[in-house]
Amino acid sequence: MKRRLAAAAAVILLPAGVVPVVALPATAAPGNGSRSAVGAAASPEMLAAMQRDLGLTASEAKARIARDDKASRTDADLRKALGRGYAGGWVSAESGDLVVAVTDTALTTRVTAAGAVAKVVARSAAELDAVKSGLDRASAKVTSATVAGWYVDVASNTVVVLAKGDTAGAGSFVKASGVDSSAVRLVPTTESPVPYYDVRGGDAYYMGGGRCSVGFSVTGGFVTAGHCGTTGTATQGFNQVSQGTFRGSSFPGNDYAWVQTNSNWTPQPWVNNYAGGNTTVAGSTESAVGASICRSGSTTGWRCGTVQAKNSSVTYPQGTVSGLTRTNACAEPGDSGGSWLSGQQAQGVTSGGSGNCSSGGTTYFQPVNEILSVYGLTLRTGSGGGDPPPTGCTGYEATYSGSVTSANSQFQPNGSYYQSTVSGTHRGCLDGPSGVDFDLYLQKWNGSAWVDVAAGESASADETITYNGTAGYYRYDVYAYSGSGSYSLAITNP
Repeated sequence: MKRRLAAAAAVILLPAGVVPVVALPATAAPGNGSRSAVGAAASPEMLAAMQRDLGLTASEAKARIARDDKASRTDADLRKALGRGYAGGWVSAESGDLVVAVTDTALTTRVTAAGAVAKVVARSAAELDAVKSGLDRASAKVTSATVAGWYVDVASNTVVVLAKGDTAGAGSFVKASGVDSSAVRLVPTTESPVPYYDVRGGDAYYMGGGRCSVGFSVTGGFVTAGHCGTTGTATQGFNQVSQGTFRGSSFPGNDYAWVQTNSNWTPQPWVNNYAGGNTTVAGSTESAVGASICRSGSTTGWRCGTVQAKNSSVTYPQGTVSGLTRTNACAEPGDSGGSWLSGQQAQGVTSGGSGNCSSGGTTYFQPVNEILSVYGLTLRTGSGGGDPPPTGCTGYEATYSGSVTSANSQFQPNGSYYQSTVSGTHRGCLDGPSGVDFDLYLQKWNGSAWVDVAAGESASADETITYNGTAGYYRYDVYAYSGSGSYSLAITNP
């Protein structure tokens, strides 16, 4: 077994008997400067778009990114810790606070301890999702002429059905679905969503007579919208040079696809900033409802807004698509398939929407993590400078990037630790650069020191860990046994 020469010096001891001041996993005690670093990571072009579309100053845009990143991670952790008592979380448009709804008053203290505002409601997130799923199963009973879509609205603790014209047709759809109508709100709308038909994220590509936009680079190609092409469709790049072939596509029902590119193209961890440069993609941590978000597309460039709802269903003329995220950012034909980011975190690919970038509108995107999971793809990411770290780990809840020098350690998440409130499985996946030997250790706080409880110590830069543990405080130690470089660490906690 390999021994870490610097391990003893790298271990940070906490005073005996002192419980770390941490509420929940992954957001606990971030490293010095992490909040400002998150905001500073955004490109000037994204910040400019946020100023234009959200009415912010440059400093306010940076602060918004950092605030939303923290809120999104806290929301994800509370969702796990609260279990069936969790009823949804969102960033308040008025105060900017993270609000987390619960069904049990006894859970409010846990929410406030995590730094969020608690709200007691009647229905859990699971109950709302069940109602929404019932509508999904009945989607064959509705057309885009009567219903524009439906989604869980966590702030109102209901499922919203967007009714076109009068609400009679939408009401009939809800009744025919058999769901609890008391959990449904019929909201009149003028939206008429349509797919935006028209290898760096945001770049144009062509399929015969149509044009769409690249979503995000993955190893071997890129992800995009399913309505842009069927399996086997050939693509040409922004310069009309032969580019690749759709190897998987799903639409309607879903709206995702991936294109395998040929040897003339090299997928890069970038998104076109439409100002002569790139925004680097650092990971794919999902943003909370209410968080700011921006998109890049080949028709309208950068456009920004906020996340309004997740797991939305939309009735396009071609059929219903479920599992989309709803936003108030605008888009236009040709933007389809393009990139959505919060800061440097990949969020999804443009599906469709209603309106345009002159009068404003609603746009939906397909979450990127689902696409990566379905096709077993690896998102290309970078650290924001120098050679991007590899990312061979997909299907995990959160991803962190860093750089470590030979015989030294770096702790994750964010130089800190997380709390697991229940027993269960911890999974870690380290992907490092070629030609080095990195090791991965999972450590648990025993009351006076950090102790290794699981290790990945192969002779390569890539390691995986699976550990079944009890509740407690944990952290990952990325150790450079030999060699230096950037890495990506993906983790899933109980």
